[in-house]
Amino acid sequence: MSPTRKSAGASRSTAAPAPRRERHLRAFLRQITEERGLSPNTVKAYRSDLRQMEKFLTEHLGEASWGWSNAAIDRLAVRGFMGWLRRRGLSRRTIARKVAALRTFYRFLEAEGVVTDSPAARVRPPRHTRKLADHLNTGEARTVCEFAEARSADGSLSALRDLVIIEMLYGSGIRLAELHGLDLTGIHRRAKSAVVLGKGGKERIVPVTDAAAVAIDRYLPARLEAVVPGESALLVNRAGRRLSRRSIQIAVKRIFECSAGARGLSAHALRHSFATHLLDAGASLLVVKELLGHVSLSTTKDYTHISRTKVRAAYLDAHPRAR
Repeated sequence: MSPTRKSAGASRSTAAPAPRRERHLRAFLRQITEERGLSPNTVKAYRSDLRQMEKFLTEHLGEASWGWSNAAIDRLAVRGFMGWLRRRGLSRRTIARKVAALRTFYRFLEAEGVVTDSPAARVRPPRHTRKLADHLNTGEARTVCEFAEARSADGSLSALRDLVIIEMLYGSGIRLAELHGLDLTGIHRRAKSAVVLGKGGKERIVPVTDAAAVAIDRYLPARLEAVVPGESALLVNRAGRRLSRRSIQIAVKRIFECSAGARGLSAHALRHSFATHLLDAGASLLVVKELLGHVSLSTTKDYTHISRTKVRAAYLDAHPRAR
């Protein structure tokens, strides 16, 4: 009986790191939620990325009870994880994001004294080309807005609301998530501005166009009839509750297809169009950066490729030595 008891005790000792591993992961997710104020979608992505790393390491180490401080989790293990993801058909961009998540997690573990060195710190993620959403040209954008306005003539909640969606996404350049989270109190009609909650819980003020202000004024009586007591959302469904992100996306796609024949475009295409059209008209890159709520100017610079193309075309067309 004694050897049996000893074996059981050894098994419990070997399995001990697993609960600690889970505690460390949960503590990290709690920290980025409560202290850093990251959005639920971002936290969900971190959780998914780290769970994938867990799965890989369990296979790589050949045991289920390893801990994050295991000496075998080194730079080569992280590179192995990248190869493991690549063999599963993931893009360079996605792999780079997962490596970045791992690096952030290990910085947390270093700060907590769990590890002394991050295995991901010196790993170079795969280089990737940023893929921008497709966008509408100015004529297509005008057609989309005019179609949504004509459709709103029936006075229905959905048609009036959809016009607000189109005018706010294109006219203010806000993200779908920002529009989804926008409350009625965030609209300042006299100042023609809105306060939106961006990435990382950061507030910013965005302009509201005359067309959007008119659309909101027309929509509010229909909202008042539908909304349930206590609901603060600007956009509500027929049940009087906050309209879901999915419903916003569906509304935009439907209007795209019916008006401009544009299939496969998402709501983000209106934000992309907003930025591109401002830059094409000569707006400062710094101004567009602030309007979009970008932290880094390099992110906004990705939108300038369209403007550079137009500048090149104008040069070739106009300069006598270019022909």
